[in-house]
Amino acid sequence: MLKNKIHVATLILFMGCFAIHHISYGQFSSSTYSSLGIGVFNNSGLTQNQGMGGMGVSFGNSYSINHVNPAVSVKNGAFGFQAAFNYNKLTAATELSSEDLDGGGLSYVAMSFPLIPRKFTMGIGLNQLTGVDYNITVNSPVVNTDLVSNNTIVGTGGLSQVYLQSGFQIYKNLSLGVEGAYTFGSTIRTNQLNLLDADLNAVGISSEYYERLTYSDVVFKGGIYYAQPLGNQQYLNVGAIYQVFGDVNGREFAKMAESGQASIPNSVGDVIADNISGSVFIPAKLGYGVTYEKINKFAVGVEAQFQDFSSYQAFNASSPSENMGKAYKISLGGQYIPNAFSLESLLSRSTIRAGIEYERLPFQVNQNNVDDIGINFGTSIPIYSLSLLNLALKAGTRGTINDGLVRENYIKVSLGLSINDNSWFYKKVFE
Repeated sequence: MLKNKIHVATLILFMGCFAIHHISYGQFSSSTYSSLGIGVFNNSGLTQNQGMGGMGVSFGNSYSINHVNPAVSVKNGAFGFQAAFNYNKLTAATELSSEDLDGGGLSYVAMSFPLIPRKFTMGIGLNQLTGVDYNITVNSPVVNTDLVSNNTIVGTGGLSQVYLQSGFQIYKNLSLGVEGAYTFGSTIRTNQLNLLDADLNAVGISSEYYERLTYSDVVFKGGIYYAQPLGNQQYLNVGAIYQVFGDVNGREFAKMAESGQASIPNSVGDVIADNISGSVFIPAKLGYGVTYEKINKFAVGVEAQFQDFSSYQAFNASSPSENMGKAYKISLGGQYIPNAFSLESLLSRSTIRAGIEYERLPFQVNQNNVDDIGINFGTSIPIYSLSLLNLALKAGTRGTINDGLVRENYIKVSLGLSINDNSWFYKKVFE
């Protein structure tokens, strides 16, 4: 029985891996700011974490997989499978104009195996680490002519991770966790240049610059979690994580050619970089938090994550990027269950979540910081036995229209499914 479940779950995981890589790669966050660095980082966890403002360093429960802090995964008391789809709608505005964008796709796939319930848990999964998704048009006059240069700059892609994690209890109420992740993906950036006359008709031959950076490497994360009993099923939970990235290896291909030809390796054009090996340096991330919880009733907490991108180095750069700085995120969130053991009301057994996120993005534009603030709501609705339908909604804004920046107002929706089953533990005992 257990073997069949593992085989099915593993198949689903690889199907999800294929889907993320080929369908919705890098679609969790459409943003003009993803043109900087290696894209916009996903720091919000899975759907249930997103509903609480991205909290997960210091909080988790038995039937929700925790990818934020591997040490918290020891709380999983049942086999779990989770997957979710997301949808994002964004309005990007400058001082002169605005544009609506949207996108979405498969967000993550995750599984948890409590080999020794409450003592030792293994987990595997696939999630998106960064997203690159932007389309920028810049028109500017050509000096001493009546012509206008039209630049269309497009970026897609991002980094994904296939991870293996483990959480284990080393002392009563104290657990540690480790995670190793194979990080992979690519970012594709193109710049098409057209010359236009006074009537906006194309003049001459348009050109295109094409760059593809392909990454693959292994990164690690460690976590610690402690639950201090307060009596009457109440706990004060404390957690911390430390994720090491360092030099992430990759390869670069770049070419200049006529529009539509630069991405073709054997077409006529000037090859600038022919699969040159190198790396990008990504700084380590530190996170910690505290949560006050009453089991099966409520939880409220505050968490923070930090990453110093002033040391970030672009691909094969000899010095840190000047347009990157210190990044941090602060989350305040909680959840409430009206009556976890109600036999009459489905809504009474449902979990209600809410949270606030404030994030200082690592990007610095015209010597201005880019801030992101959002409010979050979420719920988990029982659908069968221990399984849940998960929903998270975030409405937020990032950036400003001042000093040449872009203000982005957005709505993000995540719809996921948690399939949980602890029956095979009992069957194994009595067979």
